[in-house]
Amino acid sequence: MNRQNALKNIRIVLNGAVHPGNIGASARALKTMGLARLYLVAPQRYPDAEAAWRASRATDVLDSAIVCATLDEALAGVAFAVACSARSREIAVPEVSARQAAKEVVAAARAQEAALVFGNETFGLTTEEVNKCRLIATIPAAPDYSSLNLAAAVQVFAYELRMAAISELAGGPPERPRQLASHEEIEGFYEHLERTMVEAGFFDPEHPKKLMPRLRRLFARAQLEKEEVNILRGILRSFRRS
Repeated sequence: MNRQNALKNIRIVLNGAVHPGNIGASARALKTMGLARLYLVAPQRYPDAEAAWRASRATDVLDSAIVCATLDEALAGVAFAVACSARSREIAVPEVSARQAAKEVVAAARAQEAALVFGNETFGLTTEEVNKCRLIATIPAAPDYSSLNLAAAVQVFAYELRMAAISELAGGPPERPRQLASHEEIEGFYEHLERTMVEAGFFDPEHPKKLMPRLRRLFARAQLEKEEVNILRGILRSFRRS
C-alpha cells in the first residue's frame, strides 16, 4: 500500500443509521471525494428506495456497501479508527479536529486499513463505541448550533480526507508508516487485561467505576503497535505463571 491509494484503504462506517436518505446521501458524499467503501452497522431501513434515490449517480457505492451486525464486525481488520462526534466525552480516547483526524487517517491508510465511524442521527455514538476507536474527532462548528445532519458530517470529513491525501501527494517522501495493531488485536488485549486484573483481585467487574475507560484512554494515547501489544500480552501471561 502507498499514499497514492490511501483513500482506497479507508472505510466509512455508519453505525445504526435511522434514515435511508442519509445512507444514500453519504454514498454520494463519498464518491464526490474519491472514497468508495461504505459500511452499515444495523441500519434501520436498508435497502430502501429512498437511499438509492438520494445516492443519485453514486449507486455503485451504495450497491457495494457492506452491512454488518455489530461495530466490531465493521472494524475487523482496521488498524486506525476515528470516532466522529459532535460532543466531547469525559473519559474517552484523545480528541482532535476533523482536519487533524483526516491527516492521521490518511497517514495510517498508506499501509493499513483505516476507518471513520459515525453514530446514528438521534443519539450519535455511545462512549463505549467511541472507545473502540483510537481518536475522537469533531467538526469545529458554531458553538451555539453545532448539530449537523449525518450526511453533511460525512461530506465534511470526506472532503478533509481528500485534502489530506492531496497534501501528502504534494509533499516530500513520507515517513515509514508504523505497523499499528488491528482492532481485533487491541480488543483482545483489553479483554486479556481485564481478565488478568479480575484474577489478581485488582478489578471488581461488579463495581467497575471508570477503570477500563481510563485504561483505554491511556493506551489510545500510545497508539499501540502490533509488537507492543504482543509484549503487553506476554507480560500479562507471565503474571498467571508466577
